[in-house]
Amino acid sequence: MTPTRSPVGIVRPARRPARWQPPGPRPPARLERDVGPREGEDLCYLTGDFRILQRLGGHRWSLDDLLTAHFAASFHRDAAPDRFVDLGCGIGSVLMMLAWRFPDAHGVGVEAQRESVELARRSLVYNGLEGRCAVHHGDMRDPSGSVGYVGLVTGTPPYLPTDAATGSRDPQRLACRLEMRGGIETYCRAAAPLLASGARFVCCMPGGPDGRIDAAARAAGLAIECHRDVVPRAGKAPLFGLWALRRVGEVEALRSLPSLIVRDARGAWTSDLLAVRRDMGMPGGPADFDS
Repeated sequence: MTPTRSPVGIVRPARRPARWQPPGPRPPARLERDVGPREGEDLCYLTGDFRILQRLGGHRWSLDDLLTAHFAASFHRDAAPDRFVDLGCGIGSVLMMLAWRFPDAHGVGVEAQRESVELARRSLVYNGLEGRCAVHHGDMRDPSGSVGYVGLVTGTPPYLPTDAATGSRDPQRLACRLEMRGGIETYCRAAAPLLASGARFVCCMPGGPDGRIDAAARAAGLAIECHRDVVPRAGKAPLFGLWALRRVGEVEALRSLPSLIVRDARGAWTSDLLAVRRDMGMPGGPADFDS
């Protein structure tokens, strides 16, 4: 299908089988001209029938976001959290994925970049989420932005030191890749005061359980409860890990799950990734397209 033009921006078509019906909550019927993409933006499908506004040359939602949201939701199959927070929420991808997965929960995103905040807020309106989700413009390091105790905190921190790579010329993309305002240590310190009893901080981060994330967790009074490596293709090294942290004293032992392999040796999506997609309201594979 060919993308269509709103009065200014681009509206991307859904890449899904004609007879496949997305599960989950539906956004209200809207005209793209009301809250649709502006110049230099597009409107893309995210999860279920939810859509997200993104800059054409800016930061865009990614596999990290999808897998972090799914990993977080996997701990709440029996009981959804009443409230959740996504730290450094960017354009709101994880925030909205969790809002889709938990249709009765209230969510808050915290984001320092004004440009990303405005995009995320407009996406919330487009999907009819402004009544139960909000994005705070502010630095997560500022304790004045506290939202109280919540049942789940998520984060997809940048994990490259500022001197470890060449940064993008685009400020929005730069801050999502390099640790301009801190890395996993900052996220752990910001997450710990928000966690209600038994709640988790779920994030993504490269490395093993005895590496940087373990030190960051301990410094914030947290402990690693569960870990799962993400391998981009069979035979490759892990790209990053998914992590669930809780308060010290609430974790009996670290549990490591089998690696999630994204593509097999031929380059096709694995059954693990297809299962994630189905859980998050996306077509799971050829069988869905043949239905």
